[in-house]
Parts: sequence; structure tokens; C-alpha cells
Amino acid sequence: MSTNKPRKEPFQSPKGMHDIMGDVYYAYQGLFEKAQEVAVYYGFKPIAIPIVEQQELFETTIGIGTDIVDKEMYTLKTKGGDQLALRPEFTAGVMRAYIEHGMQSETQPIMLYSSGPLFRHDKPQRGRYRQFHQFNLEVLGTKKSIADALVIKTAVVIIEEAGAKNLIVDINSIGDKESRTNYLRELTTYYKKHINQMPAEARERLKTNPLRLLDSKDPKMIAINIDAPESVAFLNPESKKHLKEVLEYLDEMNIVYRLNKNLVRGLSYYTHTVFEIFDESDSEVGPLSLGGGGRYDYLGTMLGSKKEIPAIGMAFGMDRIIESPWYTNLAPKINKKPKCYFIQLGFDAKLKALPIIDILRKGHIPVLQSLTKDSLTSQLATAERSGVPYTLIFGQKEALENSVIVRDMVNHSQKTVKIDKLVEYIKEMK
Repeated sequence: MSTNKPRKEPFQSPKGMHDIMGDVYYAYQGLFEKAQEVAVYYGFKPIAIPIVEQQELFETTIGIGTDIVDKEMYTLKTKGGDQLALRPEFTAGVMRAYIEHGMQSETQPIMLYSSGPLFRHDKPQRGRYRQFHQFNLEVLGTKKSIADALVIKTAVVIIEEAGAKNLIVDINSIGDKESRTNYLRELTTYYKKHINQMPAEARERLKTNPLRLLDSKDPKMIAINIDAPESVAFLNPESKKHLKEVLEYLDEMNIVYRLNKNLVRGLSYYTHTVFEIFDESDSEVGPLSLGGGGRYDYLGTMLGSKKEIPAIGMAFGMDRIIESPWYTNLAPKINKKPKCYFIQLGFDAKLKALPIIDILRKGHIPVLQSLTKDSLTSQLATAERSGVPYTLIFGQKEALENSVIVRDMVNHSQKTVKIDKLVEYIKEMK
């Protein structure tokens, strides 16, 4: 119950979450617009899914025994008793939407892109937040290996056009059900031989999700994993063919890649292709993972589909790209540099000020303004500091005559222009 007493200290944003504003906001907007533009050229269409989903959706798809479900997922119980979770990733929600809205009956494949905030209660660190932002690509309804290459190519193009120069794609295959079953059996046997050298957490993880041990950062597990069985050695002919074709596509597109036997990605639903995109720029802390994904041909049946829905997807971290030193600070279309500063003087001018700004808006002329100010001196000083080339002065006399004074801020010359000619006059000015 609130006591209505003032706090001794102001509120701050939750740990691992931050406000996005000013130039940083425009940086996110610019990156999204670039990603959207590239995705559309490659044939993707937009989808927006809820920030919250049923908790069971992620427990079913991501899997018990993953850090995301066991440790990182934000969950809540509604007043109606529903158990929900803030989305920790996009793919499960996109597949849910695909099934729910009957997209199986449409021409396949369905190619979708999405973007927005995700949530994981992880340890905040370089480029990693508890509320973070991703751009997501999914191709649903095809087994073809070219779809894998298409997703990787689209992501690489977006990141390169954001400024990256040294990208490399780590890639691996964990095969289909048959290949994966045989591999998991051999991998489990291998780890059991080293059980006494494994840390306690790894021994527990072996019971639920042995694949996750392959990319462990624990020094003991890194040493054990050096001689661990490789998934590619257990691929059946169909899985080998799929991987071979994906690599041939990457070769043809001159995408730099390397086979990484320990790459499995963090989610239980992956099959066949798994990949991760790294920035290999010189860094004291080593290569930075910008995004990744993989194929998930059995996810649909996990969510109740009667037929398998072969699919491939990936996501890249917008926060990490924007914070990288090579980010080119893509300018969003919405962030147009104002050409004019609008000054008004007196109540009669204020009454007509917003309609004039609306006339300029319809003429696609963004302006800076200080409608809450009254002093000509203070408004002119603000206009000078803003660096705009022209100032519009609208006072009592101008309000009566339906005109505006246009002042050149460089040579301080000025001219009176009728309001109905204002847009045309400004556009003619150099």
C-alpha cells in the first residue's frame, strides 16, 4: 500500500535495461530501416508477434535443460491465472503464428521478418542486456538447402551494409532425427567416460541436454571437448548432402565461413544447419558474436502441427551492431535535418502557429520551434545555436497579414512571404 511519501532517491531503469533516446534512438531506427529494406529485396514480409506468450510455448520449444528456460526467462502469472513469459526469442512465436493463422495453406515458403525487444535474465556484459533488441528472419515451409543460404546471405548483407568489414560465419550440422540420435548416444558415452573431471553443473546438464556441453565456456569442459565426437561424422547421406549444398551456396556467394564442430546453438529445436556470424575485427576481448540461427524442421510438430513444417531462421543483435566501432550510424528516413527555426511572438501569432507548422509538415519541411517561449531574443539565440540556415519569424503584424518573415541566418537578410507561398519559397532556397 502506497504511503505517498517522496522517495529519497529517484527511480532508475532496471538492471540490464536502458533508455534509448536522442541520436542512439535514431541509430536503432536507421539500422531497422536498412535491415527491413534488405529483407524486402530478398522477399521477406513483416510480422509483429506479442511480447508475451504462454510460458509453455518456450518450455516446449527451447527445452528444459537450457539456460534460457532454467535461469533466464522472465515469467508472470496474470490475474486470470495464465502463466506467461516475456519472449526470450522470436522463432517459437513466429511458428506459433504460422500454425495459428493457417499459413500452411498459402504458397510455400512463407518468408517473414520481425524486430523488437526480447528479454533474458542474463548477466549484463559487453553487448548483452536483459532487454535487448534483435532483427529476425524466418523461412517456413521448405526443406531446400537454398533457403539456409538465403537466410545467411540476407543477414550478412544487412550487417555488412551497417559497416562490418570482417565477418565470418561459423557453421555446423547436427543432422536430422536419425543422425542426431546416433550422435547424442555417442556424445553421452564420451562424456560419461570423463564424468569425474566434469564440473557439477555439467554433470547435471548431461542428463537433460548434452549438446549444450559442447559450447561450454568452463575451462574443464573446453579441455574435454577437444576430443569430443564431431556431429558431422554421424550425418546420414541426406544430412551430408544438405550440408554440402549449403556450403556450395556460401562458396558461390563468396561468404567466408569455417566449420565449427562444437557449434550447436543454445536451443533444443535445431536440426541440420546451425550457424553463427562473428565480427573478426581486432579486439582485446576477441571475436564478437553478432547473431546466428539454424534449421528447425521438427518445431512445428512440437507445437501441435499434424505435419512437419521444415524451416530455417536467424536473428542478429541490434545492440551489438550499434555499439560496434564500425557501425556507420545509418540515418533513418524519419530523422530529416530541419532547415528552418520557427519563431512566434504574441498570443495572436501563437494561435496560428500550429496551423503554419502543419502547412510546412504537409510540404515535407521539418522545423525546429520553441512555441512555449515568448522572447524574440531568446528564440533567436536558440535558433543561432541550432545551426539552421533560416529562421521564420511570425509576430502580431504577420498574423494579421497572413505572412511570415524569412531570415537568412548567415547574412541576416530577410524577406516577408505570404503563408500560402511559404512552402514554395523555402523549397526554392538553397
